[in-house]
Amino acid sequence: MMAAVQIEDLRSLLALGEHEHVTEAAASLGTSQPTLSRTLSRLEAELGARLFERDARGAHPNPLGELALAAAGDIVARYDRLRRDLATLLDPDSGTVRLAFLDSMATSLVPRLLRDFRGAAPHIRVELRQEPGHEILRDLALGAAELALISPRPDGPHGWLALQRQRLVLAVPAGHRLASRRRIKPADVAGEDFVTVPAGFGFRTLVDELFAGAGLRIAFESEDLATVEGLVGAGLGVALVPSRVAGVSNTVGIPLAAAGAERVVGLTWRTDRSLAPAAERLLAFVRTAAPYD
Repeated sequence: MMAAVQIEDLRSLLALGEHEHVTEAAASLGTSQPTLSRTLSRLEAELGARLFERDARGAHPNPLGELALAAAGDIVARYDRLRRDLATLLDPDSGTVRLAFLDSMATSLVPRLLRDFRGAAPHIRVELRQEPGHEILRDLALGAAELALISPRPDGPHGWLALQRQRLVLAVPAGHRLASRRRIKPADVAGEDFVTVPAGFGFRTLVDELFAGAGLRIAFESEDLATVEGLVGAGLGVALVPSRVAGVSNTVGIPLAAAGAERVVGLTWRTDRSLAPAAERLLAFVRTAAPYD
């Protein structure tokens, strides 16, 4: 069975096309004339075509050879570019990290973390993906993201590093009947229009667990917690949000008197595969910098 053409075979072809003389081409490659001749014969046999015409002056590409040389040049150039690009991406000092994160972390945790990491590794590039939790887990599984800032802690083959504990409050419009309360129980929101994220989001699971039995009346849903808080500020309902989100749009945040009224945000990654060097470096940095409360 004929061996497949190798990249180095194509380099030999290109050298012969450049020098048009077997001895000179072999010398440029650091190999022997017989070895180069055997390589050329193997290539011609594999491609099923005579590529060079031999005479006393050397070996000259015929029209089929010119076609093969053009293709070989393109293939070798693409391969060399691939090697350079991979080396750049995998370099722990100047590679690329693919980091996914929840929308609600876009203006708080993510900027802080990246600012600190940039100081320690200024040449590493971080590609950001801002998306819901279920899409983050999908991207981690597919390899589109290597690390992710998420809540709650995911099941399955995922590493976990807790970074931040966020106290949860009930956001109500300023002037709302509950706005003056120091604390509030889940049952106190019975009959209120409620604004929250859609079902299937990790935060929605937390909302449903904390208000189980309270008879929530969902009036509006948004994937973005900042939008949820803005709808509350417009008088369209009340909402459970992290304390740092409340108060932006004329809302008041009231602590929730319930066990588990907090959201733990952490860094996660797949444990069934190895991280690239740049991603390993970011993970190691975050381990030393955590927590981010």
